[in-house]
Formats: sequence, structure tokens, C-alpha cells
Amino acid sequence: MPEFLETTVDKFTFKVAKDRYYSDQGVWAKPEGTRVRIGLSDFLQQRSGDVAFAEVKDTGAAVEFGDEFAVIETIKVNISLGSPVGGVVAGTNPAMSTAPEAINQDPYGAGWLADLEATDWEADRLRLLDAEAYFRLMKGQAEEEAKKL
Repeated sequence: MPEFLETTVDKFTFKVAKDRYYSDQGVWAKPEGTRVRIGLSDFLQQRSGDVAFAEVKDTGAAVEFGDEFAVIETIKVNISLGSPVGGVVAGTNPAMSTAPEAINQDPYGAGWLADLEATDWEADRLRLLDAEAYFRLMKGQAEEEAKKL
């Protein structure tokens, strides 16, 4: 279980796993050997609503940094997710076809989306935010949204 940075804004509590990197969009990347597992941050999944459908690129598909690798459909919105890593989809979470709500229930665990065989992880990592930087960005976004309520 990862350690978390945590904040509460209005009545919502958001967690950021410390052992990952993040795109400014809220997609996380966690290196695991030569592969990188990717998924949605807690903030992004809460902000988007209950996930009804998740479609991830097929195994073997090549994606560049920022390319769409998945589409998430919720009761509120449809979101096209940009890949935080360039590479080839090496595997997808089988739960996404039968239980996409795992994204809402456990965004840093059972709710992962895909494993990518990274083309150049070191270069892509430099374009991502570490947990502390993403936490500051996310907290600012959450506070701005709370002002609109």
C-alpha cells in the first residue's frame, strides 16, 4: 500500500500516492521494471463522477506521450485520457470491461488502466510532476472548484 499526501477541500478528501508521477491532467504513472502502470488520480476520478465505462487501447497499440490511451465515460462527462508515457500497451486491466467502478473504489490499486512498455521512461518522467508537485496543483484546482459551488 503506498503512502499518501492527503488534503480535504470543502467536504471532499483527496489522496495523492507518493510512489508515482503525474501528468497535469491527473493521470498517474508508476514504473515497474521496464513497464509503467498507469491510471487516474483520486482527484480526477472524484471530479469526473462514477465511472460507467472505460475503454483502453488494445494490447500492442503504440502510443506517444500525450496521445489518447483511454476514454472514460461517467455519469457527468466523457474524458479522453492522454498517456503520461510513450510506448506500447503491454496489458490492460481486465476489470475495466466488467467492473470499471474499480477506478472510483481504488484508483491507485485495483482501478489501474494499463501497463505500457515504455519507449523512453527517463525522458517522459522529466515531463511529469512528482507527487508533491501534483499535490500542490491538485489542491489548487480543488480549491478553485470549491469556490464555484
